Amino acid sequence: MENDFIQVRDVVKQYDGHIALNHVSLNVPQGCIYGLLGPNGAGKTSLIRIINMITRQDSGEVLMDGRPMVPGDVSNIGYLPEERGLYKKMNVGEQIVYLARLKGMSKLDARNAMRQWLARFDLTEWENKKLEALSKGMAQKVQFIATVIHQPRLLIFDEPFSGFDPVNAEQLKVEILRLRDEGSTILFSTHNMESVEAVCEQISLINHSQVVLQGHVSDIKQQHKKNIIAIDVREGTQIAANDALFTLLPAAAGRQATHIKVNQGIAVRDVIAWLNEHCQLTGFHEVLPSMHEIFIETVKTA
Repeated sequence: MENDFIQVRDVVKQYDGHIALNHVSLNVPQGCIYGLLGPNGAGKTSLIRIINMITRQDSGEVLMDGRPMVPGDVSNIGYLPEERGLYKKMNVGEQIVYLARLKGMSKLDARNAMRQWLARFDLTEWENKKLEALSKGMAQKVQFIATVIHQPRLLIFDEPFSGFDPVNAEQLKVEILRLRDEGSTILFSTHNMESVEAVCEQISLINHSQVVLQGHVSDIKQQHKKNIIAIDVREGTQIAANDALFTLLPAAAGRQATHIKVNQGIAVRDVIAWLNEHCQLTGFHEVLPSMHEIFIETVKTA
């Protein structure tokens, strides 16, 4: 059984009569990258602020390591908000050390860790430059460093890839996975479903202040599959139609294999056996929906 590091139990939050969170519950296992998903205004930021003890819930509770959270637990949290905020007139190195010391690090440890992180992100030459001299992407790397430098047990990232080009986004993804492998628990809030597929093991989807979908990403994709199979046949061979077994789906840009939808109540093995006999089948695989498709479908129907 998984060891839940963060437990959110039946949390309710209202602002001036507006219900931001309506009896929300979720469990974040130790050492997991947990996706917190939902459209704008769904309640994600409200929940993050409650976990981070910036605001307080009206009812319900949040547990860390099986006990109610207390103000001292904030030192075990690193929070990267969507709205970035650093001191533009401070030098990069001084700023990171200053923020690390606020989290309890000694000056020597903070300076050593700062230089290690700057080297990891190819920012060593910028240590003594003012933040305002950095590009937006560089500044976001500095804020990421400031978030993780004190090695918190819980990391909360709100849209961490926002504004990054593909190369830097990949570098950040590698670092997030490394932090997970080193024992950090990560709450990952994003609209980018590709990044969810790349790093998240479990998710909760919040819509209209309530959890409408929750579980392991792999299980959720299985639950939402549409009985679609990608078929490869020998070059020059056409796939014969068989309306009793399947429907041929229209071709799509960028798709090489032919996709078919197996009819309700028909076993996939029977379809494959028929295709193998009639169409010189060379390969096939089940097509699972993307998290983007599942997100859209769930939000529209919830």
